[in-house]
Amino acid sequence: MAELNYRLNDPRRRRKRPHIELTGTVMKLYGCVATLFYTLSMSVFRLGLIGVNDYAPGELTDAMARDPDLMVLGSWASVFQLIGGLALPVFAFLLVEGFMHTASFKKYLLTMLAFAAISEVPYDLAMSGKVWDMTDQNVMVTYCLCLVMLYGLRMTAGRKGILWRLAQVSLVAATALWTMLLQGAFGLVLALLVAIYYLFYEKRGVGVLLGCAVSVLYVTAPLSGYVVWNYSGRRGALADKYKYVFYALYPAHLLALGLVAKAIG
Repeated sequence: MAELNYRLNDPRRRRKRPHIELTGTVMKLYGCVATLFYTLSMSVFRLGLIGVNDYAPGELTDAMARDPDLMVLGSWASVFQLIGGLALPVFAFLLVEGFMHTASFKKYLLTMLAFAAISEVPYDLAMSGKVWDMTDQNVMVTYCLCLVMLYGLRMTAGRKGILWRLAQVSLVAATALWTMLLQGAFGLVLALLVAIYYLFYEKRGVGVLLGCAVSVLYVTAPLSGYVVWNYSGRRGALADKYKYVFYALYPAHLLALGLVAKAIG
């Protein structure tokens, strides 16, 4: 019996738990696919197939109760929107990674500002069906605010004392407030996620747990904490070679799906 127990518990016979390591390229593709589902929900389903702009406040719920087909479309739109929430922690983490390893913060910020400007009309078309709509702004605007916040946090890094801690908290709070005032997409949660991933950069486990707690507002977003946890630290060949392609995918897919929604509607 002792021999049998030894053989069963022999470490060499145990099945090793698979260890997953994800590169920056894989994480970007993951985030892009999730974002595609979110835009499909908000544009093709919500604007095109359901036609939310044709209903007064409160009328859509009654219409869905009377029309089973409309209810099915609304259910699929909700499912796709939940899938889209998976992108939030991943892109927040990748923004921090980009900030930590960029050779030029100025170039990084200017690139983000340029694509924020390029993306605004496609975003408005996809989200509201209008060519210009100032009720909310695309996520690149939120990224720009978060980058400025990261720069400020880096300037206070290593400073000791309660006043410096209060300065960091105030900076994060101010950034979250500005994202809400400017109506940047996913503003509050994205700003908090970026701050958490940066402040706990050397303690990824703690950062992931806190990030999951913050992103629970988007229901499915905490599931992507597993993706962040398994980041290998390598950007990947595609992420380096086609960096600007990944940037361009955002306004391109917004424009394409916005036009599809317009045609259906």
